[in-house]
Amino acid sequence: MRKNETIPIHEYSYELPDNRIAKYPLSERDASKLLEYRTGMIKETIFKNLKDLLPEDSLLFINNTQVIHARLLFRRPTGASIEVFCLSPYDPSDYQLAFTSTHNSTWKCMVGNLKKWKDEKLETPLEINHKKFNLTAEKIGMESNEVIVHFSWNNEVTFAEVIDTAGSVPIPPYLNRNAEVIDNERYQTVYSKYRGSVAAPTAGFHFTPGMLDQLKTKNIHLKEITLHVGAGTFQPVKSNNVLEHKMHPEFFSIGIENLKALASTKKNIIATGTTTLRTLESLYWLAVKSVREQKVVTSLGQWDHYNLIAELSFQEAISELIILMLKQNLKVFSAETGIMIVPGYTFQVVDLLITNFHQPQSTLLLLVAAFIGNAWKKVYDYALEHDFRFLSYGDSSLLWKF
Repeated sequence: MRKNETIPIHEYSYELPDNRIAKYPLSERDASKLLEYRTGMIKETIFKNLKDLLPEDSLLFINNTQVIHARLLFRRPTGASIEVFCLSPYDPSDYQLAFTSTHNSTWKCMVGNLKKWKDEKLETPLEINHKKFNLTAEKIGMESNEVIVHFSWNNEVTFAEVIDTAGSVPIPPYLNRNAEVIDNERYQTVYSKYRGSVAAPTAGFHFTPGMLDQLKTKNIHLKEITLHVGAGTFQPVKSNNVLEHKMHPEFFSIGIENLKALASTKKNIIATGTTTLRTLESLYWLAVKSVREQKVVTSLGQWDHYNLIAELSFQEAISELIILMLKQNLKVFSAETGIMIVPGYTFQVVDLLITNFHQPQSTLLLLVAAFIGNAWKKVYDYALEHDFRFLSYGDSSLLWKF
């Protein structure tokens, strides 16, 4: 594909009244409305009927990441509040190790009210299992706009337990409210497994365990990937030209058995959410890079796909990647991706996308526009006119690639 010189962001905007933003989830996950867009036609149903719309004998990919209690609020003796928002482990090579560590852990963070921190330590007593411990956050450096924070605590508990107790769920800022008890359960998918996200893969919110079981009756094969969603998902595109927007890399992994399923399939491939879609498309380009370099490549830049030729089918590319992994005795493919998918992108892997309704002028809306073309306007106009609920806790759509 060619890199366009300009993609004006104002062409990917629409009026979203505040009362159309779902501030809370519905009482039943699968009771949300579902819009299906296929070959120019729009149909409306509810999410629990999704099984009837999906093609039989498909591969349905889900993102099994788990949202962490990433927001930590510290108070200085002066009364100043400083919020430390944990973005990712300073060493991203082993996410799970960062959560199982005891006594200390170092993270990349965003810090609210940073000027009040200066070079001093923040310290606050926290309680866990009725035992008191002190948590200390020390600023040890800066990388771009991110603060490197070293956490330490004086009890034999893991960092996961520390933030579960001391932190709060990082619900999106556009909800204009503080996190509540309901968010602990509902700002999470029922299939979440691996800690690491600071924003949820919200397309998966609508699934229930019963729905997942029903998919088996149509021979729809559930496959898992893990992409830890970063705070960049909240960031609007501020540049007039989309191509000037900077994406933040995100860590993902996929097991070799699921890679083998991809390599051997001729089935429809369905992505649950933009995070899953970006992972699958990134996999293709990383496989192409790996074949070119004859080694397993584990980093994909924002525009790397512009400099690569799609000379292999995704089945061929993934098959070659598996061969390279076996040579290195790798059973899990782990990498970072900063891929940005915008109109003009040619999709290599995904045929159908399950996703919510996204903010105006967001990278997520750009991805939807790339997937269904200018029909995104028709889809969003319909949703606004027919009382669909928008954003993270809102309703869903099933989009067939144009």
